[in-house]
Amino acid sequence: MGEKLYDACSYVIAANTLCRSKGVRARLAAYACLIALATALGVTANPVAGAELHAVDTAKLHYVGAVGEEVYETGGASGTLPGGIRVHMIFASTFSGSFAIYTGGGRIDGHGRATPHGESVYESFAGTLVVTGGTGRYRRAHGVARLYGTFDRENYALTIQTAGSLQF
Repeated sequence: MGEKLYDACSYVIAANTLCRSKGVRARLAAYACLIALATALGVTANPVAGAELHAVDTAKLHYVGAVGEEVYETGGASGTLPGGIRVHMIFASTFSGSFAIYTGGGRIDGHGRATPHGESVYESFAGTLVVTGGTGRYRRAHGVARLYGTFDRENYALTIQTAGSLQF
């Protein structure tokens, strides 16, 4: 993050030496500071989608109910996109399900699939998560992330970690 901020500051210094007008220098400095801040936070401009966010999050979920093989869980997510989360899962030879994350900027929807590893009480899994849309700020959201986690077979608790890119 420091290198990106340093590069933006170098841009400001170069722009100041090329421009004679104080107003132009002030505007360039303000634009460069906004670019540096967005870059340092992992947000980049994308003319088609609007923005791209490189997100890393962890969700801790607890059992709400089940209908047959379908399990419903809720909890909270922390990290780049904190908020409440609801998950609908099917635990079989492959774990699959859908999710909704409720953030301050709107809801993010998607689905995922993971392969379980082991057959003990705590079963780890790894797979892929796909964002398919949402509401509010995320109404055009799409993206792909790696999905990792553990499943507690005694109380159905899930801990999920994701890392990937979200365009919105």
